[in-house]
Amino acid sequence: MSISKCALIHMSSSADRTPFTHNFKPFAVTPFKTAFQKNVPTLQINAPYRRLKEASVRLLDAFVDLMFVFVDEPLLPSQSNFAPVEEAGEAVQVSIVEGAIPDEFPEGVYIRNGANPLYGGLKSAVSIFGKTSSLWVEGEGMVHAVYFKKDGAGNWTTSYNNRYVETETYLLEKDKNRPYILPAAEGIPSAVLSSYLINLLRLRAGAKQYSNTNVVEHGGRFFSVTETHSPQEIDIHTLETLGDWTIDGAWTRPFTSHPKKVPGTGELLIMGCDNLKPYYEVGIISADGSKLVHKEDLKFDRTVISHEIGVTQRLIKYEKDKHSRIGVMPRYGNAESVKWFAVEPSCAFHLINCFENGDDEVVVMGCKGQESIIPGPDFGVDKFKWFSRGFKNVYSVEENGENTDQDGMLFARAYEWRLNMKTGEVTEGYLTGTEFSMDFPLINPSFTGLKNRYAYTQVVDSSASSAAGMPKYSGLAKLHLEGTNDKLVEYHMFPENTYCSGAAFVSKPGASEEDDGWIVAFVHDEDADKSQVYIVDANRISGGAVAKIGLNSRVPYGFHGIFSPI
Repeated sequence: MSISKCALIHMSSSADRTPFTHNFKPFAVTPFKTAFQKNVPTLQINAPYRRLKEASVRLLDAFVDLMFVFVDEPLLPSQSNFAPVEEAGEAVQVSIVEGAIPDEFPEGVYIRNGANPLYGGLKSAVSIFGKTSSLWVEGEGMVHAVYFKKDGAGNWTTSYNNRYVETETYLLEKDKNRPYILPAAEGIPSAVLSSYLINLLRLRAGAKQYSNTNVVEHGGRFFSVTETHSPQEIDIHTLETLGDWTIDGAWTRPFTSHPKKVPGTGELLIMGCDNLKPYYEVGIISADGSKLVHKEDLKFDRTVISHEIGVTQRLIKYEKDKHSRIGVMPRYGNAESVKWFAVEPSCAFHLINCFENGDDEVVVMGCKGQESIIPGPDFGVDKFKWFSRGFKNVYSVEENGENTDQDGMLFARAYEWRLNMKTGEVTEGYLTGTEFSMDFPLINPSFTGLKNRYAYTQVVDSSASSAAGMPKYSGLAKLHLEGTNDKLVEYHMFPENTYCSGAAFVSKPGASEEDDGWIVAFVHDEDADKSQVYIVDANRISGGAVAKIGLNSRVPYGFHGIFSPI
């Protein structure tokens, strides 16, 4: 069985989704229609009903204005680069401030997604029902792009642009010119439930639509994705939002943040979960992106939130005392064809890679922690303290004897599961030690689903992350996956108080080796309050950056990025 014929699902102790534990996915039918929804038919309703509905919404708006107060969620000085920025408006030329872009570097675009909340930052809402607030990963999506162009004489021109991803709720709040939709992600149950229901009555959506996690290219088109709803297509040259991508109406449910291209065929493997049955479906999109060629309900008995296709699944409520499973499914299989493997309880957010090792073994690699970075309802009132403890280095916690149940639980390490398809046995263990926590893995994309020798990650600065109560990445790591049992790890560490996000691999055209290429990343110097793009040689990662591109705007820390020719 080749890896092109299977999909992997990682189940980390399933749990019901309840109103006070997650960011709800908006319902499919909404009463407002935005300008970019060219292919969505207008809802046909009679005039009396429309007037009644409009009057009801006005009454609810008046009730919210009277009973709810929006409050800014303040940021600490150590969290300053998580604050939002203004839209650039149009691409502006930026300059190389150190080194030089290699001649072999391909022309294209490096683009990264991330949260950029409207109206100055995330909001809480206070009412007689209590207080609700937002998860730290929430906020309207903003894509940041750097374009690399070379003229006939071989001279490079680089330019930078950013733009909001214009979901329906983004356009609604922009039209209102004020915070309008109540946060309904965390808080006491009565407050979250009331906010959710009021949003539902006003919008037929329980919460905002955020599209802030990743950017995907398929069939020559680009999409902003988040696992809570449909992708938004964006014009890669202007960053304008073109509309929801539903594959001609064949996929109208949420869409994974990490779809995978099938090696050999170029098809796109996707999945999506929902509040109602079918809870979890997988699908395959044709290589040209024109049609959905396969769709299957896996017949889950409850709903979960899925972040990765292939190996990981992010749950809002991770129960570490329950079981975890990895499922292997033929690419065009169904629920009955999934082979499940019981593994040690874990919370693996991100996949490194998976591949077949001979006829009987599937190898799965990911970044594994002991707790979900998206907490459940029992993480306490003081979420800063919860995160601060979780980001501690596990080695220093054990050495100082200060361990509590939460200390170091967010410390993630590269991990490997070897699944024997014949016997059902699992061999698993860590690939890296406790020197650094690491996450946001990446590989040469040409080796997705194939056996790879190298992997790269962003290196977590445990001290800075603990102090900020938010993750900060102070370097890059290169993992050598073949050789002795003690896997070799090389590091590229940034200057002090300098952190990255959205690292992506750029393959060298005509490369003969897997690590022929570069790592690009948005990097921010907090002391100087300046953002740059680093280009680092993936073959010699421990050396200095081969080029640094100065940006005219601060780029907040964000999530995932890609490099693509255009």
